[in-house]
Amino acid sequence: MKNIKPFGPSIGKTKISKKFLDILNKEIDNKVLTKNNDYSSKLASQIKKEIKISDNFIKKNLEREIKKNVKNFLKNEKIKKIKDIKILNLWVVSQFKDEYNPIHYHDGDISGVGYLKVPKDMTKNKLLKNKKDKTNGTIDFINGQRGFLSRSIFNIVPKERDLIIFPNYLMHTAYPFNINAERRSFSFNAKINFRK
Repeated sequence: MKNIKPFGPSIGKTKISKKFLDILNKEIDNKVLTKNNDYSSKLASQIKKEIKISDNFIKKNLEREIKKNVKNFLKNEKIKKIKDIKILNLWVVSQFKDEYNPIHYHDGDISGVGYLKVPKDMTKNKLLKNKKDKTNGTIDFINGQRGFLSRSIFNIVPKERDLIIFPNYLMHTAYPFNINAERRSFSFNAKINFRK
């Protein structure tokens, strides 16, 4: 876990295990979007396929690794006396061409986004070939205002297995891309309970 401090709040960046990646991808590959697991109506996105993962599946297959990474992030921030980390929810986002996630923030105390599939050449801009900023399919974290010695936007180009952990209130956005492919990610929110 590497903690990055591009502005006020810190952002943690690490990798999920190959096992975690394979388990969650297999679950989504075999899952049909239904009224019961469709999470898109609860989210800010302009994305059609967002699947809520059941609490039982999280507890059995994902919880241990997520909690370990959240603890490492908090440890790097010198946060102590953690009694428990409760995962409030976890969902998988299958983002396709021209879909996007507008600027938003999350519930809980800590949130995370992990990348399960990242298309090759996703950041290339077919419309503006000479453009230096290649934000297609990337994620921006936004805090405060731009000023002298003060950055307000931190851009990350996701790679498969990246896990980014951040405080729930940190605003962020996922940009659209213009190739016919799927960018698959998962997001979660967690509550931190402290010992007294």
